[in-house]
Amino acid sequence: MTVVLEVSHETRYDYAAPVSLAHHLAHLQPLADAHQQLLAFDLDIEPAPGQSRDGIDVHGNAERYFSLAQPHHHLRVRAFSRVRLAPRFADLEPLGSPPWDRVAAGLRYVARSPFEPNVEFALPSPFVPRLAVLREYAARSFRPGRAVAAAAIELMERIHADFTYESLSTTVDTPLRKVWAEKRGVCQDFAHLMAGALRMLGLPVRYVSGYLLTHAPEGGAAMQGADASHAWVQVWCPGTPGVPADGWLDLDPTNAVVPGSGHVRVAVGRDFGDVTPLRGVIRGGGKHTLSVGVSTRVVEGSGVSGSVQHQGADSSRGGSASQQQSQSAGFDRPRNASC
Repeated sequence: MTVVLEVSHETRYDYAAPVSLAHHLAHLQPLADAHQQLLAFDLDIEPAPGQSRDGIDVHGNAERYFSLAQPHHHLRVRAFSRVRLAPRFADLEPLGSPPWDRVAAGLRYVARSPFEPNVEFALPSPFVPRLAVLREYAARSFRPGRAVAAAAIELMERIHADFTYESLSTTVDTPLRKVWAEKRGVCQDFAHLMAGALRMLGLPVRYVSGYLLTHAPEGGAAMQGADASHAWVQVWCPGTPGVPADGWLDLDPTNAVVPGSGHVRVAVGRDFGDVTPLRGVIRGGGKHTLSVGVSTRVVEGSGVSGSVQHQGADSSRGGSASQQQSQSAGFDRPRNASC
């Protein structure tokens, strides 16, 4: 079963004083592959930028750089996407995946052995530091010789059970250690937590940003963090039956599900910092208000219909979608990590 979704993601800044110069970088265009076909994409920016350039980043994500050199009191960025989604893991056989310790051992440095690029995602990153307590937590699911996909799914389910989803309970700067201690957070935190636990075992994990329907087309169950920017992870499970040839298995610890056709992938990276939807550096602006709105609509191929929306406006937290907008001079960074 395939489903066609339309997503509208609008971000608006209103500034108390004119911004005389601004440079921005956006990761808002969904990925495209055999299971996610990008049918249409448009990025509307107001005021119109003086310069704009499309590119592909080091992780294969589409990015848009744009700059404005004329004074402006507001910035509105609206991304419209239409995608056709097919379930990626309908034939998944977790018990058929290789032992996790063999996967980890294959990434260790051996002189003159072939280099595996995915080892990058087994290393710590700015938002996902090494925490010994996460190794201990993951080890309960990763007994010696256990299939990596089966163990990762169990870990996902344990995070879902052990941690409480609480909107606006954290910011993008909340340390992972604090999330662990308080046992609460939002989708970004749970993705970072799962990535940190698996990386402590030497396993590659990618952070995924995207969108999520309120109810998954496959089962209709209500999803946490839906109708806004969402985050989950991909665990490297090479040679697992039912996983694409690249070996990446998507897992959503916020909802304890293997993503189907209700998850739209926008970008992948080491952590949130690599895939921030919109970031920038500005001169001027003073105090500002940020509002974010995301609307996701099923237009074809599912019993789920209608439009579902999430709106947010907050001058200090930066709205209620999962987003960090970095702005500088005076280098103010609205903080928000909910989804």
